[in-house]
Amino acid sequence: MKTQTKNRCARRSLAAVRYARILYDMGIPGEKVQKAGAIFEEVPQLHDVFVNPCISPGKKMSVIDRVFPEEMRNFLKVVCKYQRMDLIPEIFAAYGDYCDEQNHVLNAALICTAPPSEEQKKGIEAFLCRKYGAEKAHIEISRDEKLLGGFILRVGSDEYDWSMKGRLNRLEQRLK
Repeated sequence: MKTQTKNRCARRSLAAVRYARILYDMGIPGEKVQKAGAIFEEVPQLHDVFVNPCISPGKKMSVIDRVFPEEMRNFLKVVCKYQRMDLIPEIFAAYGDYCDEQNHVLNAALICTAPPSEEQKKGIEAFLCRKYGAEKAHIEISRDEKLLGGFILRVGSDEYDWSMKGRLNRLEQRLK
């Protein structure tokens, strides 16, 4: 499981991952972190304010005080002081990944032609937890009719292809 998180974190900047770990270590309630992330998503103009060098640091700190939950203010002020507000989306994404790692939660993607039943989904979750030593598995389900049947399960850099299209491709390769 740690490999999956390391792979996702490797795609993020090292600075974003460090800030995310600091945010986690601060012990701020998760809902306050999510609220701050939601504010940035709902008001994209905030990003422009915080990265604009023409706006004084004092005004930026004032915006943080007026807009964000109290528990998040000191963290955001430090990020702003060191001019890393351009990393905020990455920081929040890395924070989510790090929380999942600390809580032994595995993230996977299931691509299928038809959504699995609850029983099938529980079976897949149980398989993932056993295989990767996780306590819980989140499965993002998407549909792809091109698979012709079956499914593809992706976990980090691992892929389990049980689709009809994949089987036909493997058969074709063997016949060549």
